[in-house]
Amino acid sequence: MQVHQMSEEEKEYLKQYDITQYDRPSVATDMAIFSIMGKKGRGYQIRDNENYRKLPEKKLKILLIKRGSHPYKDCWALPGGFCRNNEDVYETARRELYEETNVKNAYLKLSGIFGDVGRDPRGWIISHTFMALMDGEKCNLRAGSDVWEARWFDIRLGKKEIKKVLKKDTATIENEYQLDLESEVAESEGLRTIKLSATLREFIDFCDYHETIRYDIVENNGFAFDHAKLLTCALISLQQQVEEDGKIVFDLMPETFTLTELQKAFEIILDRKLLVANFRRKMSRYVQETGQMIEGAGHRPAKLYKRNIEAFYRGQTP
Repeated sequence: MQVHQMSEEEKEYLKQYDITQYDRPSVATDMAIFSIMGKKGRGYQIRDNENYRKLPEKKLKILLIKRGSHPYKDCWALPGGFCRNNEDVYETARRELYEETNVKNAYLKLSGIFGDVGRDPRGWIISHTFMALMDGEKCNLRAGSDVWEARWFDIRLGKKEIKKVLKKDTATIENEYQLDLESEVAESEGLRTIKLSATLREFIDFCDYHETIRYDIVENNGFAFDHAKLLTCALISLQQQVEEDGKIVFDLMPETFTLTELQKAFEIILDRKLLVANFRRKMSRYVQETGQMIEGAGHRPAKLYKRNIEAFYRGQTP
């Protein structure tokens, strides 16, 4: 970064300036790390060799950390941490992502800034929440310890409309979201299921052609801090970006994939079926044939594709 050349007058002003006259928050980053994996944590690279058209069941998953100390001891939180001295929030996010997953180059985007009064009992802490997407095959979780535990959870988000008031120039909409997470834990007696849940209200106001949105947590079961809200907002953002053009989904895929695998990833995130012909027409500019095939017993071989870099990074339509 170019160093600002200060004048003598500016230097003198800064000598007299007292930054401690203002209250200052602590700055943290939290990571909503998503992947699409099967029951055993496997990503799309593990295929069913007996029948490639019948894909193993995959689900959208989120990585959470069980807190080993107060506040919210034994509750589940998004991975994250405080910014270090002279560290940009993006640098903090990339560092935290690598420390938790051993992945350096995952998709990473700021999804929201949260600084509500009372969101953290330790004091005024502003969270820069990032959404991260990765191929589950490349993820290598840091081993757990006595003070914390990392685990992938299946995630489901339901929505229902509570109220809608439309007027000439304004509108007020209220929705309810039900967030449910599950993770199976292997124990000596068998499998145990960890369940987390939260209910949130979404308040949307349209006035003067502008929109404001607020989320309130109505009920919280098992989440630390306000992380049920952070997670819900990140998932809504993910779904919206998938609806817009879908390029974000490719960061959940391995380097090569079939079109059936790609469509399944879209359907998992959007929680609905898509028409094959329409989907393939929409994706045609984003994919490139590799010239490779994957064999499936009793079926025609399926073509393997990869990203068309031209469509992603130059904004060009091939």
